[in-house]
Parts: sequence; C-alpha cells; structure tokens
Amino acid sequence: MTTRTHATDSGPTAGDTTSSGTTASGTTDIHAPRTGSRYTRPTTPPPAPALDVDKLLAARLHAARARPYLATALFALHPVASARVPTMAVDRHWRCYVSPNFVDRTPEEELAGVWVHEVSHLLRDHHGRSDRYARAHHLTGPAERLRMNIAADCEINDDVFGDGLVRPEGAITPSSLRLPAGELMEDYLGRFRLGPYTQGMAWLDCGSGADGLDREWDLGPDGAHGLSEQERDAVRFRVAQGINARPGDVPKSWQRWAEEAFQPPQPWWELLGAALRAAVSGSGAGDDYSYGRPARRSAGLPGVVLPSLRRTPPRVAVVIDTSGSVSDAELGSALREVAAISQAVGGRRDMVSVVSCDAAATAVRSLCRAEGIPLVGGGGTDLRTGFATALGSRPRPDALVVLTDGQTPWPDRRPPCRTVVGLFPRRHTAASSYDEDDPEYRPDAPPGWARVVTITEGPGSR
Repeated sequence: MTTRTHATDSGPTAGDTTSSGTTASGTTDIHAPRTGSRYTRPTTPPPAPALDVDKLLAARLHAARARPYLATALFALHPVASARVPTMAVDRHWRCYVSPNFVDRTPEEELAGVWVHEVSHLLRDHHGRSDRYARAHHLTGPAERLRMNIAADCEINDDVFGDGLVRPEGAITPSSLRLPAGELMEDYLGRFRLGPYTQGMAWLDCGSGADGLDREWDLGPDGAHGLSEQERDAVRFRVAQGINARPGDVPKSWQRWAEEAFQPPQPWWELLGAALRAAVSGSGAGDDYSYGRPARRSAGLPGVVLPSLRRTPPRVAVVIDTSGSVSDAELGSALREVAAISQAVGGRRDMVSVVSCDAAATAVRSLCRAEGIPLVGGGGTDLRTGFATALGSRPRPDALVVLTDGQTPWPDRRPPCRTVVGLFPRRHTAASSYDEDDPEYRPDAPPGWARVVTITEGPGSR
C-alpha cells in the first residue's frame, strides 16, 4: 500500500459467502458470477461498495506497459474487493485486496504505481524475509511489523517510479526517514525506529505479503485463487528472465534481484566442503598396492593372489589467518572447519596439518583435535609465509585450505597443489597493517588460481 488513506472505508462484518463472492472476511471476488446486470444481494451482511473493475484493470495494464518485465507477475495477481483494506494490500499467496473507495478516489496513473509497488513486495519475498528477520532478532507485535513494512517500502520506492509510472501520493521513500537510497529492507531496519519521523505512517498496511503478519481479511492458503509455492517460484523465474533479457532498461536493484533469483545463495559450509572434495578428488588415487583386498584379476589366475591398488587419503594443509583483523568468532569458526575437513578426507586426522599465520607462520602441527590447536598471532598479515611453510612440510600436502579475511598479499606463483580459500567477511579496522591511514583501502581479491568460498555466517547456524 503506497497511497495514504484520508478516509476509512465502512464495510460488512463477518457473514456467510454468497453468490456474489462476498466472504466471511468481508472480501469479494471481482470475478464472481453475476445475476442479470447486478451482483446478487445478500440478505446479511450488506454488500461491499461496488468496485470499479474496469478502472482497476486498466491501471494494471498501464503498469504492465510501463514495466513490461513485471507483466507476468502483475497478471498473476488475483484482485479481490475488500472494504476492510485501507487502500491495496497483498498476501503471500498472490492475492491483491482492493478497497473500492480507494479505487474511486485515486487517478488511474497512480493506481498503476500501486500495482507495481504491491507486486514488488511479493517478488522480493518481503513476507519471508520479514519472518526470518523477526525470528533472528526476537521481534514480535504489530509495531515491529509496521516497521518492517516501512523498511520494505523504502527498498522498493527509491527507484520504482518515473519513466511512465507516476509516484502515488504519500509513497514512503528513504529520504522520508533521512536514509540513503539503494539499500535493502534489512539494512533500513537497523537504521531507524518508530518515532517522530514515522508518526504519519501508522496508516501504512501493505498486507501480510509485505511483512508476514496475517490479516483478518486474508483468505489464507486454502482460499480461492491463491498460487502454490511452485507457481510463485515460476512467476519469479519468468520475471527474472525478462529482466536479464533487457538489463539496460531495468533499475540496478531489479538487476541484482534477477541475478539472485537465477543463482540463489547456498550455505557456505556446503560450498567449502564441495570445493575441498573437488580439490582432493584426484590426489592419492591408486598410488600403492595392498594384499588386504586382492585384485579382481586374481579370479583369472587360480592359485595366484594379486595385490590391488590402494588409495592413500590426500594430505591437506590448513593455513589459518590469525592477524588482528580476524575476530575471535571467526577463529572459532576456523577451528570447526578444520575438524570438518578431517571428515572430508575420510576421518584421517593424521592427514591434516595446521599452520597459524599473521605476518609470520608458526610450525606445522598435525591435527589431533580442533580445540587443541594453538592459534598464535594478532599482528599484521602476510599469508605468503603461511603458504611457504605449509608447502615446505614433508610429505608435501595434496591440497591447501586457507581461512582468511583476505587482507593479505598473495603468492605471485600458483602453488603446486589445489588451493581453496575460505574468505571471512572483510572488516577494515585499525588493527589492519596495510594502509591503516587510508580509509579507501580495499585488499586485493584472492588470485584466480584459488577456489574462493565466502563465509557469510558462523557455523552455529548450520
């Protein structure tokens, strides 16, 4: 809902569904069958105000022409007339609830903007993101959901209007709260609280599709004309295809959304494990003979037992960045990853060695148990010494795993074994030893010969 309500709508109270489509929640399916030229009038409750269907659908067509890449989503929304909705609202099942009075008093050009606004909530999964944010931060109550609705509107409204789409009256933008444009809902939630700048926003209600909180007018998962989860995903995928087909005509926020829709983020620990398995898959395969399991060729030579090739588990060296720019929580995460790496090589802890390194590397230590590994450091960072120490050990490792925040120079040459880099989120603190006085300093990206996995959250969330 993006247009402020200046008058409240009066409508029916709870009652039975009638042939006109009026439901117990006071909603009316605008595609309900008619009797003659009028809707069948129920005995009780009184009918909802007549909805100007032609105007509403003409506004949707206007929106589709202005934003053709959103047309699939716009026409997937099923409109439902409801006197209980202040303006327009959506639920997570892709129904759009519409106030007849709001349609009457709003110009068609502004209604087109509201259509795009409401469908943007659903495409960007604001209801699911709000639920996850509320659980992570232990937020409850309508006031917090209102704050999520405001933040979601800020994410949408900073670049959705213009170029043939009129901004509706009262639309909330980041500048309304003195916030920067171009950020996500979660970013805005950490930047403001309900207070003087939000007193005039209490009317805001884009429905459960915007903040995840069910409304009394919602028809629910079993109501008519809702989309299944698979159908909703199919709509998002088709919209993303349309955006990627014409990137020059689409705002950058929608381009970023489309990229994530095609390539959804995966848990980093799974990516790190997959990268490690790929790095060691070709190492130590069939490099020794053993009579513990005779060769299959022995069946063709009666009385002769032939040895079979045995695969020696690959050796893995783990270089852990212990400089001052790496937090204690990240070091704890690194130790957990060392224990997980030992499982990836068949549980052979003797095949895993650890080197802690800041500006200088410590001695190579064999893994006994993760909590027994001393992590020495806290100064500047130069992981080149860690690479050299790990590769100089005997026997030489078959794969290297480097856990770092990336604030380090990298070796000039590719190591003689496969390398996986687990990259912690980069922090720029006074503890960094490189260009401390330059606030614009950004460390070099890991070299192209390394497989890089970004570590975005702690292992406790697995």
